[in-house]
Amino acid sequence: MLGYDHQKQHISGQFNSELETLKSDILAMGGLVEAQLTLAMAALLEKNSAKALEVIANDKLVNELERQIDQECARILARRQPAASDLRLVLAVLKINLDLERVGDEAAKIARQAKVIVESSDSGSQFVQLRQLARPVIKTLRQSLDALARSDVALALQIVREDASLDSLYAEAMQALIKHMQEAPHSISTIVNELWALKALERIGDHASNVGEQVIYMVKGQDVRHLGAGEIPALS
Repeated sequence: MLGYDHQKQHISGQFNSELETLKSDILAMGGLVEAQLTLAMAALLEKNSAKALEVIANDKLVNELERQIDQECARILARRQPAASDLRLVLAVLKINLDLERVGDEAAKIARQAKVIVESSDSGSQFVQLRQLARPVIKTLRQSLDALARSDVALALQIVREDASLDSLYAEAMQALIKHMQEAPHSISTIVNELWALKALERIGDHASNVGEQVIYMVKGQDVRHLGAGEIPALS
């Protein structure tokens, strides 16, 4: 019996270690895509082709890390058959992994738009709307990763509830750019690329909100997807 207990503790210790590694890896993925987004925006705002090319090249690293994390989750599900909070952790990581990979894709899209804008003959824009949306989007992404790292439900809930405000900022920025396009038809090609970058930022905000939803599910077991801000139940 003593040997059985010792073996059980050993297996439990290994499983806990695997879960901690999984959580560390998904946070590393988050750090990578946050760095990609920051660099992509710098490439655009500074009109820097070298930074844009770096983001595009590094997208392969994001994709490879996504595959590795998916494989880790599959191994844990097959070998450990987790239950309760452990199962929620693995399922949440699977979904967060996909959202973070898509953040990486959107960062690469921004970098490609930056490259096109730099190479165009008309690149005099100051990117006012992009700057205004990029700041809160990057902040929201960083907060979603902080919520994941600390299992912070209150912060995750704040992120989910504030997604509507990012959507409003995006709509205002779109209207401003379309108006600019109408007033300055010679700048249409550059503005179209700005619009694509703006849309990428809006999608990143959505993915950050999705991460917040998964943190809530992971910690509390409550699925708040597709609920309006007023429909989300009180979480304590």
